[in-house]
Amino acid sequence: MTEEKEIILTKEGLQRLEAELEHLKSVRREEVAERIKQAIAFGDISENSEYEDAKNEQAFIEGRIMTLEKTLKNSRLMEETDIRTDVVSLGSRVTLKEVKSGREVNLLLVSSVESKLKDGKISDESPVGRAILGKKVKSTVEVEAPAGIIKYKIMKVEK
Repeated sequence: MTEEKEIILTKEGLQRLEAELEHLKSVRREEVAERIKQAIAFGDISENSEYEDAKNEQAFIEGRIMTLEKTLKNSRLMEETDIRTDVVSLGSRVTLKEVKSGREVNLLLVSSVESKLKDGKISDESPVGRAILGKKVKSTVEVEAPAGIIKYKIMKVEK
């Protein structure tokens, strides 16, 4: 039996996952059960695409519920004291400056289950996340990207 990896979540991330789980269990399960019931009422289910679609959606929802429950079971809430400002850690707000262009980006380093690039949240398992984790302000890191190596200088590390 393999040991499950601990997942460290921000308060916001934990609340988002708990809300999604609750919604799936209380609302989505009921909706898809009703769709299945209606599809069965149409008669022969062997060639009923509505029934097939509803059963596929039900399988997806149940799979997502299992994934969320496993994630939450293996998670720990990130404490304020876990977030460091001397080096980049989970929960750090980091300002990076691309060396070549001078363009600055602000990121929040989170676990992979919370990452959402459009919100500026990157995973500690992403190429950039792995490169900056444990590094100090003024450090320069290299990240391998499809376009080649990108160099970033760490400008700020904050809570």
